[in-house]
Amino acid sequence: MVALPSSNSPFNSKTFPDRAWSSQSLPQPPQFGATDFRGRVGEFLNPSLALQIGYWSGQVLQASTSRPGPVILGQDSRPSSNLLAMSFSAGLAATGLEVWHLGLCPAPAVSHLSATTGAVGGVMISADESAPDQNGIKILGADGMPISPSLHYQIEAGVRGKGDLMGCDRLDSYRWGRQYHRTEWLEHYRQFLQDSRPLTDLCGMRIVLDLAWGAAAHLVPPLFESWGAQVIRLHDQPDGHRINIDCGFNSPDLLRRAVLEHQADLGFAFNGDAGRVLAMDDRGEIVDGNHILYLWGTALKRRGQLPNRTVVSNPMANLAFERAWAVSGGRLVRIRGDESHIHQEMLRLGAILGGDPSGSIFCRHYGGTGDSVLSALHLAALTREAGMSLARLKRESFQLYPQRRQTVSVKHCDRLLIWWECESLRRAIEKAEIAMGNQGRVIVQVTAKSEPKLGITVEASDVNIAHYWLEYLLSTVRRELSS
Repeated sequence: MVALPSSNSPFNSKTFPDRAWSSQSLPQPPQFGATDFRGRVGEFLNPSLALQIGYWSGQVLQASTSRPGPVILGQDSRPSSNLLAMSFSAGLAATGLEVWHLGLCPAPAVSHLSATTGAVGGVMISADESAPDQNGIKILGADGMPISPSLHYQIEAGVRGKGDLMGCDRLDSYRWGRQYHRTEWLEHYRQFLQDSRPLTDLCGMRIVLDLAWGAAAHLVPPLFESWGAQVIRLHDQPDGHRINIDCGFNSPDLLRRAVLEHQADLGFAFNGDAGRVLAMDDRGEIVDGNHILYLWGTALKRRGQLPNRTVVSNPMANLAFERAWAVSGGRLVRIRGDESHIHQEMLRLGAILGGDPSGSIFCRHYGGTGDSVLSALHLAALTREAGMSLARLKRESFQLYPQRRQTVSVKHCDRLLIWWECESLRRAIEKAEIAMGNQGRVIVQVTAKSEPKLGITVEASDVNIAHYWLEYLLSTVRRELSS
């Protein structure tokens, strides 16, 4: 039984007699440093497990900071989100923590308030752009960023019945926390977004917003309207039964049709918790994080607000972006890892702007956490300030190199984690990179969203070259690691 193993814990193995979670019930092996717990509700995630994750999260969050404070809790519109939030909150309260429940809210609101209210951390109940029957628990630290892999491992170890190895196998005393509904804090977040408003407004701009029946449905459209935009709303009610289904971030074709039909200046499609946003120009073409970083960085550089002209991104940042940014006098620093690693590198370098191609953007002029809502507002403002269409801004900056990417299942997880020891694969990568020269590159990553896989990306100046070398590398992986 994985349920809280300490005899001093307020819970024991009989707390949930309807469902016994064993170590074999949980995904094996541990989640390769992932920062959330995610799965199908009722099969992997249920109230029993959510309570246990909440309990161990409370233990670990308190041990990771010396200051007292609440935990900020938010959720999306999925049918299961409220139940999981209540269960998780009960686990937190069992460790003596106070919980501030925001209710339905965008994920960036949880991040911002976690970092600005003296909280010990935050939690968002959501599965991003996944289907309604999926859900997840994403845990944030006191800086509003996803917790480190080491802290996530400690929480997972506790749930697996190994909390004694982490030094947090019991409560020092029975301290009972409480949950408070603090929806008024969403007004503080809304005011933060208003205060970030540049001198340029959005008057005269027509903007399409696809809210994906999700967490941002009530908050985002009024913000754009308050900045002066005319807003065309799609899927703008919180409906967890339809969240992300053929809409929002998952369905750019729908946004494209709406932008073209309404002759809009640009459009934005959010995912279910508004943690990510897809931007589209007036010609119906996607604008990803590469162009957002370039355009925002150029504006900051022009104002003298970009220290050392440095932008931080990850290995997936496009080679064309890197070269165009260098030509403009800028420097791109690539850091391996997720958004939390980008954030940490920005702090280390004193950089102001960073992010990744998927659209997770950090601008430390406006706080330390990534915010898709803020990014969308400011991309619209940058377009208005430039006095030209977003399509033209893109065209005059650079053309992305085509990328081709595919993931491959690897039969043995231990081989996946040391894929670089496969001599045949190393030779194949070297052959591809020599053949492409400075006109392309290969990126290999381990992914673990649902199951561990090896991701192969080939980027080249010509799409046919990218496709050829991707197929060549995939055949090597399948032959050497998948059999």
